[in-house]
Amino acid sequence: MNILFDPVSIKNVELRNRFVRSATYEGLSDSNGQVSDSQMKFYSDLADGGTGLIITGITYVHHTGQVSKLQNSIESDESISSYKKLTNAMHERGAKIALQLFHGGRAAKYPRTKNALPLAPSVIENDPYYQGSHREMTDSEIWEIINAFGDGAKRSKEAGFDAVQVHGAHAYLPSQFLSPYTNRRQDRWGGSLENRLRLHFEIYKDIRKKVGPDYPVFIKIGVEDGFAGGLEFNEGKQAAKLLADLGFDALEISQGLRGERYQGTEFKAHINNLDKEAYYRAWCREIKSLVKIPVMMVGGLRTPSLMKEIIQNAEADFISLSRPLICEPGLVNDWKANEDKKSKCVSCNKCLEVIGKGKAVCCIQTKQ
Repeated sequence: MNILFDPVSIKNVELRNRFVRSATYEGLSDSNGQVSDSQMKFYSDLADGGTGLIITGITYVHHTGQVSKLQNSIESDESISSYKKLTNAMHERGAKIALQLFHGGRAAKYPRTKNALPLAPSVIENDPYYQGSHREMTDSEIWEIINAFGDGAKRSKEAGFDAVQVHGAHAYLPSQFLSPYTNRRQDRWGGSLENRLRLHFEIYKDIRKKVGPDYPVFIKIGVEDGFAGGLEFNEGKQAAKLLADLGFDALEISQGLRGERYQGTEFKAHINNLDKEAYYRAWCREIKSLVKIPVMMVGGLRTPSLMKEIIQNAEADFISLSRPLICEPGLVNDWKANEDKKSKCVSCNKCLEVIGKGKAVCCIQTKQ
């Protein structure tokens, strides 16, 4: 039997295969941040298409962290009933689903208070990779956000999600705290690796306190920034191990802060041959050797034979996909029937450009 399709568990959650839909912003929530009919269909297609674990797109835990207009929210109890319909639908189709807990930090764009600036660990002037205005968070604001992550996890559990994933990668708040480039603080939240990782630790502890010891809590962790002078892998892998030792139940390994578009981001383009695939493979391999919890590999994976090799070599435990499943939501079932099938995704990143224009995500390959 193909190892990619073996049933496998993370903690107490049994998955039908090793395929994970990596969290992907779709721009499909309703105007209140709740699940829309079109979003329900989007997720149902993924579940019907065979994906084992679906991780929702960036779901903000606090209004100061909202980055997009049609972004899902888990900020209040009012959202629970909407998500219950989603989780029930996924379970009826044989899939498991985790909610991704998110705060945009300095990348936030929709403040509810007039003229309010986005929150950040530190103010960075003349940043070539981010030009937006922002201000340094106070200690009390940090604790407010930590508490919001815990409350979001509690609501997620009540709504029937099988797990939660903290978004600790890319351009967003936890990565901003972890990176020495964006975190110049002189207090207990900055300086040493342990201090820059304190936000992650406190978020985990608050979540665990509110969901109990048995509920699966994952993290997507950025282990190296996309430019020189930021977080380096030698610290990133230490951070990943510390988080695993702390109690997180799975790691999804990705990039930290974004550099030049697209090569300095997680969205590397034109993955058109095997040598360009699995571009975080070396990171995953090294981190997998250091930790005792499951590791999810994301980043340009397109070919099932390579994925099988990665699992057999114990370089990762799960295969995490984003852009290929935008293009073909039924791809996992297609591969189960024919592992020689080639993914239609050419990593052109037109799907990202659509999102950037405020529209719902779509693939131009499927529209031709």
